[in-house]
Amino acid sequence: MRKILLPLLSLGALGFAVLHVVGAQQKGPEVMPPVDPARSPYSRTVAGTGLVEAKTENISIGSHLSGVVEEVFVKVGDPIKPGDRLFRLDDRHLKAEQTYRKASLLAAEKQLERLRNQPREEEKAPSKAKVEEAEATLADKRDLLMRARELVARRAIGDEEREQREHAYDVATAQLRRAKAEDRLLLAGAWEWDKEVAAAAVAQAKAQLEQTQTEMDRLVVRCPQANLVRGEVLQVNVRPGEYVGAPPGQALIVLGDVSQKHVRVDIDENDIPRFRRGAPAIARLRGDPRREFRLHFVRVEPYVVPKKSLTGDSTERVDTRVLQVIYALELPPNGSYRATDVYVGQQLDVFIEAEPAAPSS
Repeated sequence: MRKILLPLLSLGALGFAVLHVVGAQQKGPEVMPPVDPARSPYSRTVAGTGLVEAKTENISIGSHLSGVVEEVFVKVGDPIKPGDRLFRLDDRHLKAEQTYRKASLLAAEKQLERLRNQPREEEKAPSKAKVEEAEATLADKRDLLMRARELVARRAIGDEEREQREHAYDVATAQLRRAKAEDRLLLAGAWEWDKEVAAAAVAQAKAQLEQTQTEMDRLVVRCPQANLVRGEVLQVNVRPGEYVGAPPGQALIVLGDVSQKHVRVDIDENDIPRFRRGAPAIARLRGDPRREFRLHFVRVEPYVVPKKSLTGDSTERVDTRVLQVIYALELPPNGSYRATDVYVGQQLDVFIEAEPAAPSS
């Protein structure tokens, strides 16, 4: 019995193991992906990842100076035009300096005005009186001198007294010349060189005031005048009370003209030989590949750059260089999709009709 029972038990255990293994290897039901992957409508395709951006490209606004943000004038979604204020830094120290510069300018202007208005009418009469006084003194000394000469001829006085009166007459003559010279100097007004020095001081004070005003204007960051006719605030990364450096570590405010969205497509360097300028191209939304957008060729960025827009694919190479091609996003004419269906910064799957591969020699 032992020789029969043991083999039977072994066979039974083997059969149970086989049945268990077979049952454990049964395939589960097929699970369909929640969203079908995007497919190319072209037989030969150059595929790339497209990043939606504004027509003017995304304009990253920085700050000319560093400081603490005092006030932010815009919020996300606001329309913007050149010259509009975006935010302002603390300007209390420059306001104090501006007050000092204004006072310095006023003092310099008053000094120049004082020189230009010389002589004062009140100074003319005393100067004229000094001249008349000197003339009267000279006349008196002349009369005394003439009498002394007559008395010397009569031997009534000595030569010594006559000489004293002659010296007194010479002193009176010199005093009259000095009084007349001082009167002419007074009537001539301020020296032209002094006026020019005072005018230069006024110009210097004005320049210093304008410099302070310019620094105050630089504390107010505005929408650039050059490359944005009308646009929209896409992102605000600054708040009142925050400190911003110069240059800042990130874009403080992002602006752009979203009336026409563009798509920046990265084409792998291995696919560049098959790329054709102006070839038909489409873009599909990630998450809803049924939404298809026609692309209109705009330009090619001629410099091949390292790849920065990563898709997260496990087979993706990060050391690849890409050619960036700019396309305009065209909405369907039937209006089934709106411009708001695509957001700036969104990634799209782009397919471009390609040249056939060159035959290998």
